[in-house]
Amino acid sequence: MPELAGLRVLIVEDEMMVSMLIEDMLGDLGCHVVGPAARLDEALALAENAEIDCAVLDVNLGGQSTFPVADLLRAKGVPFAFATGYGDAGLREVDRDSAVLQKPFREVDLAKVLQGLAKRI
Repeated sequence: MPELAGLRVLIVEDEMMVSMLIEDMLGDLGCHVVGPAARLDEALALAENAEIDCAVLDVNLGGQSTFPVADLLRAKGVPFAFATGYGDAGLREVDRDSAVLQKPFREVDLAKVLQGLAKRI
């Protein structure tokens, strides 16, 4: 999609197959993949130091919440979406207005969320 071409998207996902699928989808959409980060420390380092436009965060990384990454991105003004199989039920009150990709999702769903995030850059 032309409007997403060149968008730098941080992927935070601990399941390798899901991560690879998201990378493929982002490539198809013309986006640049940052990461992916499979651990919280990796995700925090990339969120702090990498050049990113937006992010897709799995809510749970091997039992650790990605909320510290969400807080860092929010403080930096970087838009993000949560990817979760639990909908917004697993989110904190502060995150209730965040975009949510319901797992499993399709490329068209990812594109729609990214288009919304891109408008906030």
